[in-house]
Amino acid sequence: MSNSASLRSLAALLAAGLLIASVPSRADEGMWTFDNPPIKQLQQKYRFTPTQEWLDHVRLSCVRFNDGGSGSFVSPHGLVLTNHHVARGQLQKNSTAEHDYIKDGFYAATPEQEIKSPDLEVDMLVSMENVTERVRAAVKNAKTDQEEFTARKAVLADIERESTQKTGLRSDIVTLYQGGEYWLYRYKKYTDVRIVFAPEDQIAFFGGDPDNFTYPRYDVDFALFRIYENGKPIENKDYLKWNSKGASENELVFVAGHPGSTQRLDTVAQLEFERDYFEPNLLKLIRHRLDAAKAYAALGEEQARQTSTRIFGLENSLKAFEGRHTGLLDKNVMAKKKTDEEEFKSKVISNPEWKQAYGGGWDAIAKAMKKASTRVKQSLFESTDSQLASIAARIVDYVVEIKKPDAERLEGYHDAQLDSLRFDLFSPAPIYPGFEIARMTASLEQALQELGPDDPFVKIALNGRSPKEVATEIISGTKIADPEVRKKLVEGGEAAVAASTDPMIVLQRKLDPNRRATIKWEEETVDSVLQQAGEKLGKARFAAYGKNAYPDATFTLRLSYGQVKGYPMNGTKAPYKTTLYGLYDRAQSFDFKGPFALPSRCVAGRDKLDLSTPVDFVSTNDITGGNSGSPVINRNAEIVGLIFDGNIESLVGDFVYSDETNRAVSVHTGVMTETLRKLYNAQGLADELGGTSSSR
Repeated sequence: MSNSASLRSLAALLAAGLLIASVPSRADEGMWTFDNPPIKQLQQKYRFTPTQEWLDHVRLSCVRFNDGGSGSFVSPHGLVLTNHHVARGQLQKNSTAEHDYIKDGFYAATPEQEIKSPDLEVDMLVSMENVTERVRAAVKNAKTDQEEFTARKAVLADIERESTQKTGLRSDIVTLYQGGEYWLYRYKKYTDVRIVFAPEDQIAFFGGDPDNFTYPRYDVDFALFRIYENGKPIENKDYLKWNSKGASENELVFVAGHPGSTQRLDTVAQLEFERDYFEPNLLKLIRHRLDAAKAYAALGEEQARQTSTRIFGLENSLKAFEGRHTGLLDKNVMAKKKTDEEEFKSKVISNPEWKQAYGGGWDAIAKAMKKASTRVKQSLFESTDSQLASIAARIVDYVVEIKKPDAERLEGYHDAQLDSLRFDLFSPAPIYPGFEIARMTASLEQALQELGPDDPFVKIALNGRSPKEVATEIISGTKIADPEVRKKLVEGGEAAVAASTDPMIVLQRKLDPNRRATIKWEEETVDSVLQQAGEKLGKARFAAYGKNAYPDATFTLRLSYGQVKGYPMNGTKAPYKTTLYGLYDRAQSFDFKGPFALPSRCVAGRDKLDLSTPVDFVSTNDITGGNSGSPVINRNAEIVGLIFDGNIESLVGDFVYSDETNRAVSVHTGVMTETLRKLYNAQGLADELGGTSSSR
């Protein structure tokens, strides 16, 4: 993904939540693709060789949650394990003032009680195909960066469309090594996904934001869904068998999941752009939105319920990006990046053929990033931060884009993407007008402050009025919250949207030319350059090092390996595991107050539990955001834990990895089994996980 595209996608996630030398990885480093697993490293360090059968079984047992996160099948009856915080969005959307499933938890004792998620898509990777040569053939005659960008966009859309039509599977092009390779990933897509179990938030996220990204931890952060097709639970032969003994110290373990994004292959120029321009402004945006959400939550209990997931996401993002930015400000980190880049560059420049073909890549990227720096604020702050505004904008775009040839459409509107787009667009999930007004008001206030009254977006959005007036009038007047209204507009096409007097549609029609002009500028000035230059350096990397390294994370399935072990911390040593003894001690130490309070069932049920049961553990596995919910498995592909976080030292891991202090933090299978049986009386569910029951 290009840096300017990253600006848009990161801002969008928050509104809801590329190149140095690619050298052979060291220690337990790496998020490896399943076509190129770290066979040699595993053989040398751990005397273990995964077979193709092992790899295929693990791949087909893993799933991706398209609203962010990972998971895995843990029974032959469609049961999927993930984190509570990955399930949180769907729990929120199913909650009401009377039934708060985040606060109180949820357990479906029978299949009839399982709750359908309103807009969750879960994908399983069925196959991978290298399409690099077809992509390169399509762009080889391009004479300019823009011509190459257009040709590449067209062939990628063609490949996805042809595959979707031929197979019926979701078909996504995945760019690896900054364009060194292009792969077609085909997914089996599931949209009937039902909530089976989730503990109370107070035990799933025990310690709250103060403990987030730290260790030792005591979070029982897990949840269970079940996947249905044609009204019945699916029967899946590939699933991860449950090992209730869980991970043990120094054990070799694997993480199979979908890490979201890393920037370890970025050039120094790209990292300097991130450090000096993008992340300082992004942090400013997050803090402003968090303040607005907390102010709304303070209005009452129901407002607090409506905002809880939003606040959780913003606080998580704030801490994560503060850690990333601190890492980029670390002179040692940047010095290492510069040294690695110079080593790579010297290899290229010293070879006349490579220099001719690839040597201009670094300068081209540096120039593009200099141009991108002039529009960072527009990329971030030209936003209404409203769910309803986002829906209306997509409707306005949809009716225009689908009339174009597939290759000419905006990203997200290609034929292969339309089913998923419509599924999300017509979601029946509740939207809260009061919170929408608060969000939109705060966002427009920040846009006015950061961009000034003469900015084109600000002038169109405010039209001389105050942010509060605009937000209140538009949110109060729009009917876009009703999915049936959305469907009628989409079905009515461009004419229906053009004739609509809905105030949110009217606003988005007015903003659409400005939005398209921004996208056009980014594509022509930044994206096209980064794609061409990135592909050059990707080819150079293969020429210099071969395929002995892993690519940056792309929210696609990866495999990492590592050991369960503690690490030096604050002048002492962090243990490899924590236990229920520690959970109750930490709660008691804070007098069971605030984020260190425990749900009543945990307090009342203490004597039922074996307090020596492991709760969380750490390992050297290389992970990042998106890995949440990934299974931790042993050599036998048995599940022994569940990734839910990284320690504070790992936040710089988006750029560099160190096995001395980087740690992945996981929930132990022992505590999941213990609490299901003894606190929640979910014997049938625990039996299904353990393989002792064929159904509930």
